[in-house]
Amino acid sequence: MDKMSKWIVKYRNLILAVAIILLIPSAIGYFNTNINYDLLSYLPSTSESMKTQKILGDDFNLSSVDFLVVNNKSDQEAAKIKEEINKIDGVEKCIWRDDVLDISVPKQAIPESIQDMLYSGNSTMMIVTFKEPTSSMRTMNAISKIKKYTKDDCYLGGMSAISEDTKDQTEHDTPIYAGIAVVLCMVVLFLGLESTIAPVVFMLGMIFPIVYNFGTNVFLGEISYITKALAVVLQLAVTLDYSIFLLHRYQEEKQKLPNEEAMAKAIKATFTSITSSSITTIAGFVALCVMQLTLGRDIGIVMAKGVVLGVLSTIFILPSLLMFFDKTIEKYKHKTILNELHRVPRFVIHHYKKILVAFVLIFIPFGYGQSHTNIYYDLISGMPGDFASIIGTNQLKDKFDMTTTHFVLVDDKLTTNEIQNMCSEIKDLKGIHNVLAYEEFVGPGLASNFTPSVVKDIFQNGGKKLIVVNSDYKAATNELNTQLDKMDTIIHKYDKKGMIGGEGSMTRDLITTTNTDFAMVNVLSVIMIFIIVALTFKSFALPVILVLTIEFAITINMGIPFFTKTTLPFIASMVIGTIQLGATVDYAILMTTRFKEELSHGKKVKEAALIAMEKSSVSIMTSGFSFFAACIGVSFVAKMDLIKSLVILLARGALISVVSILLVLPSLLIFCHKFIEKTTKNWPESNMEAKGE
Repeated sequence: MDKMSKWIVKYRNLILAVAIILLIPSAIGYFNTNINYDLLSYLPSTSESMKTQKILGDDFNLSSVDFLVVNNKSDQEAAKIKEEINKIDGVEKCIWRDDVLDISVPKQAIPESIQDMLYSGNSTMMIVTFKEPTSSMRTMNAISKIKKYTKDDCYLGGMSAISEDTKDQTEHDTPIYAGIAVVLCMVVLFLGLESTIAPVVFMLGMIFPIVYNFGTNVFLGEISYITKALAVVLQLAVTLDYSIFLLHRYQEEKQKLPNEEAMAKAIKATFTSITSSSITTIAGFVALCVMQLTLGRDIGIVMAKGVVLGVLSTIFILPSLLMFFDKTIEKYKHKTILNELHRVPRFVIHHYKKILVAFVLIFIPFGYGQSHTNIYYDLISGMPGDFASIIGTNQLKDKFDMTTTHFVLVDDKLTTNEIQNMCSEIKDLKGIHNVLAYEEFVGPGLASNFTPSVVKDIFQNGGKKLIVVNSDYKAATNELNTQLDKMDTIIHKYDKKGMIGGEGSMTRDLITTTNTDFAMVNVLSVIMIFIIVALTFKSFALPVILVLTIEFAITINMGIPFFTKTTLPFIASMVIGTIQLGATVDYAILMTTRFKEELSHGKKVKEAALIAMEKSSVSIMTSGFSFFAACIGVSFVAKMDLIKSLVILLARGALISVVSILLVLPSLLIFCHKFIEKTTKNWPESNMEAKGE
């Protein structure tokens, strides 16, 4: 690393020039990366609901289906709106009553079940299908054009419309999130660093890994809107401390060496510390990649890549910036507010046993709370009420009793009698509002100009028959899932391979999938980080102690919602623990490394712990508070509950981890020192007598 460090310093200006040039293709990559706004599309392709969605798209042109509520319009005006929507690029078909029965015929001539579905007071409903899936840009653009009709009191409801509103909100909010995170991180850095200019230089340095990370996402094809919204915030939060390490070491070496030699030595020393530190963070994000819900892989890959790019940028690019602004950094200084702790370490040394008793007493109730925190899977409930799509979805529920729509596919070899019997049994289920099938349209008493062949084209394709079932229950509720289970039983009586698609079925699969993912990801992240810490220290005891310290913080963080009666979005329960563990365990590694170093210098156990706490406290607090600031700032402006809940949990988790590491970790190191000595290779021998005791 000696030669590499000297090479970086020697060619620092060339490296900076190349780094700036690389921003151009990265920007191009960013603008060519698609964003996925449909979280349900991340379900495993092997799930029944996703298989059904594929058939609905391929054979029925129902890749994406929304419902347009048209208020206070005559049938003639509604027909004109329908005609205009059919001309929009991306719209497959806008289906309304005039597809099968001319509007000159009174609506009373329509079968009663169809009347109930299409009319409610002064409102009527149209079915809008799109040529491409929910999250495609073509569908998003089509919905954006349909939304213009909201000024005429027409509202589009459904998952595609919600995705388009999510897109608009995310595109508006993401730059604000980034701006707030940058400003608040700079405030924390200003409090913890003597230099007034260093925080600005750090932020200039962070531009490179952030832009590179977003630019290289083009190779993934697309990323989720959650990843896009949080990537800058998380990347700042988990990699900013690498810059602090380099600056502190550079300033230390400058006291003894010329600037270029000092920087070369600082690079070498920092490379060792930040690579070992970043490995645990990367491991936490990599653990997300094993989730069946591929949203985890999306977040995991992007953030792990971001950490790697953060390390590389700190080693190769930041030295150029620090040396370029060296005189300015040294010239403008101020007193720091985040200084070494002295009273807290002394308190811990004298009361470590009491702290451990409190540790156990707190762990128990919060462990119970964590396992009993309420989780919600309904993607609609966390959206702002002023979204046009939410207004439309609520109108579908209030005016047409269409809370959730199921799409049932059965073999087209089933007879009319079998279909009618099946529909009759489904209608009898609690919570079913109506059932629509081609067979419902066939029968005596219909108008002569009623055209069942048009309806048949809609309801029968690709060897399958489609049955549309409207439920009074919301997706992701126990009532709806029970209803789906009973529907499965009825459908499989007539067709063993019958399937149910739609939001309700997909959300049911989401619940099943994430329950498995939650346990798997958390166990894997603990195992991976346990192994990394074990190899780093060549110890069995230390990974147990370090992971236990952070898991204690995670348990408190995830247990608080139980006591505050807060319901969390499903994604929070899967990713927060893993991110918090991976991002903050390196604080514990920093303190433990300093503890070992002091022991090797002949210090007694308590004295070594005291010094380790004092000397590592500023780095831990600055990094942890930066993490907190970047996330908590976003929580004040985030309108979508999914984003808001995630950043609040991350912010709170960072603070709890800092407190846990400053109080619980040193207490465990002191209490377990004999166990550590016996299970750790080359651990310095020591005793409990502190200097002066």
